[in-house]
Amino acid sequence: MTTLVSTSDTLTRDALAVLQPGFTGTTAPDWLLRRIGEGLSAVGLFGRNITSPEQLAALTAQLRAERDDVLVAIDEEGGDVTRLEVRTGSSFPGNYALGVADDTELTRAVAAELGRRLAACGVDLNWAPSADINSNPNNPVIGVRSFGADRELVERHTAAYVEGLQSAGVAACTKHFPGHGDTGVDSHHALPRIDVDLATLHARELGPFRAAVAAGSKAVMSAHILLPALDPDRPATLSPQILTGLLREELGYQGLIVTDGMEMQAVAATYGIERGSVLAIAAGADAICVGGGLADEETVLRLRDALVTAVHHGDLPEERLVDAAARVRALADWTRRARGAEREPGAASEEGTAPGSGRADVGLVAARRAVKLTARLPYEPPSTAPYVAALTPIANIAVGDETPWGVAAELDALLPGTASGSYGETDDARGPADEVLAAAGDRRIVAVVRDAHRHPWMMRALDALVAARPDTVVVEMGVNGMTPRGALHIATHGAARVCGRAAAEVIAGAGA
Repeated sequence: MTTLVSTSDTLTRDALAVLQPGFTGTTAPDWLLRRIGEGLSAVGLFGRNITSPEQLAALTAQLRAERDDVLVAIDEEGGDVTRLEVRTGSSFPGNYALGVADDTELTRAVAAELGRRLAACGVDLNWAPSADINSNPNNPVIGVRSFGADRELVERHTAAYVEGLQSAGVAACTKHFPGHGDTGVDSHHALPRIDVDLATLHARELGPFRAAVAAGSKAVMSAHILLPALDPDRPATLSPQILTGLLREELGYQGLIVTDGMEMQAVAATYGIERGSVLAIAAGADAICVGGGLADEETVLRLRDALVTAVHHGDLPEERLVDAAARVRALADWTRRARGAEREPGAASEEGTAPGSGRADVGLVAARRAVKLTARLPYEPPSTAPYVAALTPIANIAVGDETPWGVAAELDALLPGTASGSYGETDDARGPADEVLAAAGDRRIVAVVRDAHRHPWMMRALDALVAARPDTVVVEMGVNGMTPRGALHIATHGAARVCGRAAAEVIAGAGA
């Protein structure tokens, strides 16, 4: 092996170049700007960094004042996982709703409009879409983030999403390679394991990633999951067999490979973030995502120094670090050129327009298309303001608990005076049903749930409510895995704000 000779400064810049850290605050701290000047090539944004499009645009301009080729990344899937609209709920339905609508042109238009809004704020790398196949309906972390359980459906919508997003000049980062859909554990908390054979992985999980590669996805994010059929010892993020052997060599992918959050317990609890980052780059990853939970200068310096030390000690080949940094810079160059590219007048509007819709409301159009109704009794909209009972599960870390969801606010806009309450898990045999009945009085009850099939207490509460009040309306805003209940059962296939709006229109009998 040829040993590369480089100055310490060059090595340090390469180590900084492969990091994608987060930070706290709505303006860039001095330490972050200083490290960008020293070679840090990317920054990750989360809900804590954003208050408005105007503020976000000012923040990204502040970052690029230090260096115009810095990558600004965000975890903006739309639907349940939104950072751009973290305090209001998303203007776009998530993948599950798009898969239910099953119109690839609509998916492409939604992704293009989302990309247009990100680009307008100065964001140029989106850690989306999720290409995971939802083959385990009890998956605690993927669920509505997946386009669905059918491989071919997920393939075509993944490709459409990548094409739509990148048509706006925002790089897609298809995740979570090689597929997080068949897990029963959230990798934020522990290491999931998928025990299926190699043939199943190739026939099922890998299909959407092949489609993403063919569509030109600029980045792919690895999953912190163990797949013994591919590597019995290391999770995908740290596995040369998976990142280099499978993704690079077998699938022929030449873009940027980004890790999932290195502070997630699936990696951090066993390897630590420093060793984990070294192993990830050595395995074939090009960029280390860290900052969802760890967001300070100390973390950046620890990871930078761990990478430099690993090169000096022979644990990380210098040419691998050089190659990783070069791939980061190549993507940064693409995004810089995309930002500066002149478009034909009206081109962006056409990319973001769905049939029969204006660009700005394409998300609501898609949310309406995704609503599925089951009327179990003849339905009459409420003549007076109803009572909305949200049976609320604990949110997973990817979604977070700061984003509002449900139908109460949207229904109140249509039926002023709508009252509401939020109810958590109880040990009562009827769940919180009796509390709901007491609070509702003689109002029509609208019971809103999220993944009720995974929460026995919700099912008990729904059954008790429907038994006591047969005219109850049930709105399922998660994976629709239960037998329909209520006089009217509404499945929105996601909990974005526009999904709540679409459900509220049905409940109130308001025409679109």
